[in-house]
Amino acid sequence: MAQGAQVVGALLILAAYALAQFGVLNQRSYWYIGLNLVGATALAILAWHEEQWGFLLLEGVWALVSAVALVTRVRGPQPSS
Repeated sequence: MAQGAQVVGALLILAAYALAQFGVLNQRSYWYIGLNLVGATALAILAWHEEQWGFLLLEGVWALVSAVALVTRVRGPQPSS
């Protein structure tokens, strides 16, 4: 089951990347950010569970960056000082 979850998480991230490369998704869109966030979070959890520390670092940072991008996107443009 863990292998299947890893494949799904990886496919989410790869789908976001491929769709952005082909101009289907904007890299700042909710879909792009969401696919990356869900995929990276799933992979980070699985890496933690399996004690794969390098993979956890990679996917944990990927998920964190995606989460920050989502919060920034939700907040919208900030007024300049």
